[in-house]
Amino acid sequence: MSRERTPLMAGNWKMNLNHLEGVAHVQRMAFALKGEDYDACEVVVLTPFTDLRSIQVLVEADKLRIGYGSQDISRHAQGAYTGEVSGAMLAKLGCSYAVVGHSERRQYHGETNVVINAKAKAALANGITPIICYGEALEIREAGDQVLFSLGQVAECLEGFTPEEASSVVLAYEPIWAIGTGLTASPTDAQEVCGATRGWLAEHFGSDVADQIRILYGGSMKASNVASLMAQPDIDGGLVGGASLDPDEFVAMARYRLAAG
Repeated sequence: MSRERTPLMAGNWKMNLNHLEGVAHVQRMAFALKGEDYDACEVVVLTPFTDLRSIQVLVEADKLRIGYGSQDISRHAQGAYTGEVSGAMLAKLGCSYAVVGHSERRQYHGETNVVINAKAKAALANGITPIICYGEALEIREAGDQVLFSLGQVAECLEGFTPEEASSVVLAYEPIWAIGTGLTASPTDAQEVCGATRGWLAEHFGSDVADQIRILYGGSMKASNVASLMAQPDIDGGLVGGASLDPDEFVAMARYRLAAG
């Protein structure tokens, strides 16, 4: 991994932890993490909408160095969109990140790359960094088409982006067959797609932009395999699901450098 790219460990709580549980969770993480941990790795929690205000108050009051963000964002700025949460609303809550295009949003809510593109642009318009998810299903992996498929998703999700806009996103490669299944792409498998992604970024936005963009791996990453995944040159962090619900496990992942050493 390039030393110019700060590692990012982002915990996606999904639909877990109410606001009281979320506060306790972050407090436990903050108690365990030390200054040198934050210096070495950016630590972020991605919480349900209902938790965000409580997390904001905690982080600001205690001056915590843990970042936070949302698991989704509306592509619309405002209006009659029942159940949607706009980028402006999230910005007022101090969100630094918003996940867009998670495979569960694609599967259960029919989100397309076009929708994800619009959501990513909505995030950027409000000073929020989108974490854009992409990745293949098992049948695509078995057919050997994972690279071509993944790059096609990235191309559509970043359609119309300027190099400056592209440099402000985070990408998260999450092979669908490895999410919540206990299966994990091998470090070599993950690097194959992440490396190809960086090559595509260099071709379309220039090498300087490609070198800036952080590419995360998501898919059953945990403390026992994080160091080997993070040792890959084009993997800059993790979009962590189930393991992030255990604060001790997630702290250990943020300290992957110690296991690697």
